[in-house]
Amino acid sequence: MSESESSFQDDVLGELGPDRLGEIAGLLGTDAAGARETVATTVGAMTGDLQEKAGADDDEGNEVRQAFAEVAEPPLQGVATLGGGLLGGGLMAGVLAKVSKPVAAAVSKKTGIPAATVSRVIELLIPVVLAVFAKRAAAGKGATAGAPGATAGAAPGAAPAEGGGLGDLLGQILGGGKK
Repeated sequence: MSESESSFQDDVLGELGPDRLGEIAGLLGTDAAGARETVATTVGAMTGDLQEKAGADDDEGNEVRQAFAEVAEPPLQGVATLGGGLLGGGLMAGVLAKVSKPVAAAVSKKTGIPAATVSRVIELLIPVVLAVFAKRAAAGKGATAGAPGATAGAAPGAAPAEGGGLGDLLGQILGGGKK
């Protein structure tokens, strides 16, 4: 599990690129290595929080599952390279914004970096995380197209199939969604 989580973090770091990583390093008052470490810690906390919420049988869990379903069924497939702002940005962007405060607090406690600074880093990471989600969902699409859990255009309010559908979807997007 930690291997696939770190691969998600690696994907986010790769998507960030040196310029945005430099911007984060400047915000943190550290070098590129320090910025990479903080980004990896933050992304790990975000994905862990999302996986936990997606497993909850409540309104918040439904919202997170819907957001993943929305990311997995992008309406405009050629747009994944634009940075994710357009694609799957709706519901998932809102979900990521909601987890940002508790994640910032957790990362701050773990690293000693002020929560306000971590929140700013998260704001920079959200579009990048959305882009990685979209790319991973698109990459896994061929493999899951005919799978029983892959519902064609899941209706709003309909949770993805409970069987292996959600676990497979989370595993495919986050890497390591298996409990």
